[in-house]
Amino acid sequence: MIRVLADMIAFGKQYTRSTVTMFFAFAFPILLILIFGAIFTNVGSQKIDLHLQNLDQGEFSEMYVSFLENTTLFTLKEIPIDEDIESYISNNSLTVALYIPPDFSSTISQLIATNASGVSNVTLYGDPTQSTYGTTQTGLIVVQDQMSYTIAKARPLVGFNTQNPGGENFEFMDFFVPGIVGMTVMINAMYTMTSICAEYKSRGYFKLLATTTLKKTDWLLSKFAFYSIMLILSLLLTFAVGNLAFGMNAVLTPMAFVFIVAGAFLFTSLGMLLGILAKDPEAGSAISNAIGFPMMFLSGTFFALESMPSYIQAIAAVLPLTYLNEGLRDTMVYDSPDSAFFNLAVVLILGVVFFVAASRLMSWKER
Repeated sequence: MIRVLADMIAFGKQYTRSTVTMFFAFAFPILLILIFGAIFTNVGSQKIDLHLQNLDQGEFSEMYVSFLENTTLFTLKEIPIDEDIESYISNNSLTVALYIPPDFSSTISQLIATNASGVSNVTLYGDPTQSTYGTTQTGLIVVQDQMSYTIAKARPLVGFNTQNPGGENFEFMDFFVPGIVGMTVMINAMYTMTSICAEYKSRGYFKLLATTTLKKTDWLLSKFAFYSIMLILSLLLTFAVGNLAFGMNAVLTPMAFVFIVAGAFLFTSLGMLLGILAKDPEAGSAISNAIGFPMMFLSGTFFALESMPSYIQAIAAVLPLTYLNEGLRDTMVYDSPDSAFFNLAVVLILGVVFFVAASRLMSWKER
């Protein structure tokens, strides 16, 4: 019994010296609980941003808008009346939007006056694969029933039809694959480079490199070039498998390859910076896990950002992977060049910041 206890204590000391094992034993489950708890707790109480273009100035459109507001389900955001709604949806990558036609009130008035059968329809634009789309449909059914009952006691007068602004019948995989591609870029570039830099630092390999003609920027750029090529090949393979298995409608555009290169630059630079700051490879692994796992779940890889609580969306707005994921979807799914260029600019700016920081902090003369 004494030998068992002695061995257990010795093993425990060895075990607790490992930063990685301690992270996965204690920090990782707590991290998952906090992340998923924040995403799914009271999700139903979160309002949906419903962009609305109202071309009708009649009393019934005003009534309809007031019913929308009274549901407490939506936060209404106005789309200018001079905008083409489908272009606006595409340029702003909206998942749901509502259009009230100019004859909405006059149609209801005519139906009431003539006692004719029929309804006056609004149009719901959106992405059927997103959870917010189904919730919005449910809310519109409630609104149309309440409004019809208020006007005619039971007779249906208001309805809605649906339309996909992109004209394509997108499936879940069309939106899922770009997120997986973005996550793959982060994992391969950031995790590996964090480990490599931490190991080179702790083992004195940087000091050996200092004796060669290789410059720090040359070493950094060579890693970036390697990951760019490898991740482009990964994108081609992932997209091919997704197409063969699920017949996706998403398109592999030239801009998607630009995002892969920009993402490789961003996360290679970030990985280098984290590895330089870490004391040893195990600490580097723990740091990259602590940063990488929240980004996986909070950057729209698996879940639509619109379905998350507002404070989670605020956190997502400062995570680099968010802009890579959204940019890939903008070019591969939404065909939204303006939004894609914005996300690309953010990815490149962050990449430059991390690259400069890593190159300045990296010292090849450390012990």
